[in-house]
Amino acid sequence: MLRTLASHRAALLLAAPLALAACQSQPTQTADQPAAGATAPAHTTGGKPKYLTQPLLSSIYTADPSAHVFNGKIYIYPSHDIEAGIPENDKGDHFAMRDYHILSMDSIGGKVTDHGVALDLKDIPWAGRQLWAPDAAFKNGTYYLYFPVKDKQDVFRMGVATSSSPTGPFKADATPIAGSYSIDPAVFTDTDGKAYMYFGGLWGGQLQRWQTGKYDANAPEKKPDGNEPAIGPRVAQLSADMKHFAGPVQEIKLVDEAGKPLLASDTKRRFFEGGWLHKYQGKYYFSYSTGDTHLLVYAVSNSPTGPFTYKGVIMNPVQGWTTHHSIVEFKGKWYIFYHDTQLSGKTWLRNVKVTELKRNPDGSIVTINP
Repeated sequence: MLRTLASHRAALLLAAPLALAACQSQPTQTADQPAAGATAPAHTTGGKPKYLTQPLLSSIYTADPSAHVFNGKIYIYPSHDIEAGIPENDKGDHFAMRDYHILSMDSIGGKVTDHGVALDLKDIPWAGRQLWAPDAAFKNGTYYLYFPVKDKQDVFRMGVATSSSPTGPFKADATPIAGSYSIDPAVFTDTDGKAYMYFGGLWGGQLQRWQTGKYDANAPEKKPDGNEPAIGPRVAQLSADMKHFAGPVQEIKLVDEAGKPLLASDTKRRFFEGGWLHKYQGKYYFSYSTGDTHLLVYAVSNSPTGPFTYKGVIMNPVQGWTTHHSIVEFKGKWYIFYHDTQLSGKTWLRNVKVTELKRNPDGSIVTINP
């Protein structure tokens, strides 16, 4: 989930057709929910739909949707955006989320249910502030919620909480995952049963502060740049109990077709944040946001830990500065869950959406214009 000045927002793409109908649930109103009819951008331009899809939920602001299929049903684990009244800055202090709501849906285009608060900041013993983009996993009868939050020293760490239900409530462990840092956890369980956590985010996500293996509070906010190798995302195998790292954290190599590392100056291809891994026909697809160029792109490997070869763009820029997604198979089709700012027009107050993900015969992904 990218956090920076709204003045850099990506331009809205206008010409795509409406693919899926809006589907909304109506939980009890709260102070941070969208005001009916207030400042929402028009949905059509010249009689044509302005957005590819409509928000899944309009009663609260949601973003960074991590979608999973559990027991034949889709569960979405998003951030819960609020209007915190904090001025915007490049560190993302205005993204001051305080809890998580979990959503579910029986079908694409069907009713979306908001199951209420699943985990609150005040119930995480070691947490300081800012509950950013989460993810979830299931193993041996237990559901795991993974989340990044700043500790009391204002350093992002990964936490884990557990529940017997996919919708919670979740109980957080008393301490963060040892050796964890930065933001945007994404957990992938391979067909051999091994589970991996992918994570990392630049700028406000603090990944650039960990280049020596220890947190450096004095590291430049936006380095490296130029022709230096780009900072790669991180991966660590999870332990059998899904609560610890089973081995060292590794940097993922992202390379071009010639096998050369992507450079920091290659801002339309290098990793910024929001990583996600899915597997298709034996290949591992690592997708991510390029941040300040507002693209969702992907790279492919024969191994879950890479190296990954850059292949192309999944989704062009959405309305708003940030872009963050997940990809899931459901009833024989693939879908991408994402967000934009249709309901608010404000880059820190977002709404989740979904559309079908299509591929060419060679497995390459067809670029989406949202």
